[in-house]
Amino acid sequence: MNLPPLVQSFVLHFGEMGRSWGINRTVGQIYALLYVSPEPLNADQIVDALGVSRSNVSMGLRELQTWNLVLLRHIPDDRRDHFTTPDDVWQILRVLAEERKKREVDPTLSVLRELLMQKPATAEERHAQARMAEMHGLIEQLTTWYDDVKRLETERLAALLALGAKVTKLMEVKDRVIALARPRRKENV
Repeated sequence: MNLPPLVQSFVLHFGEMGRSWGINRTVGQIYALLYVSPEPLNADQIVDALGVSRSNVSMGLRELQTWNLVLLRHIPDDRRDHFTTPDDVWQILRVLAEERKKREVDPTLSVLRELLMQKPATAEERHAQARMAEMHGLIEQLTTWYDDVKRLETERLAALLALGAKVTKLMEVKDRVIALARPRRKENV
């Protein structure tokens, strides 16, 4: 690699993490390089920086484009395509979440719905279908939550995440207020 040590460490780590996330190591490295680059890069610059083949870079860029994680930029007086990432890290998070939902969660919900509509033939299938119904309910609830959260402005989303475990305390306070507001039953003496 032809990168400063700090950038190289980040790029190498992202490549390794990419494998854990189900993407090719080079795709992770390309994304990391584009993310930290101060200027959009063309494919030849990426090849030189990472020391990988041109075809590997082309395939990686196509994959990142299908995930909506890289942006195409045109540089005046340069006919080559240049690539960059969105500047807003929250936008990147939103894109990743939406793409993963479309590719993983939505198909799972569809399969679960189809399986839950079938009539079970045995006790084993009834048990399996009951478990699937629990999973479907949880995923539906998470999907509804995600749909609500994705509409939050970035500042509100950041504040929500910063709350962390404080949300539990807030819910406890809410429970106490509701308990106080309930009419008390008079006990017969």
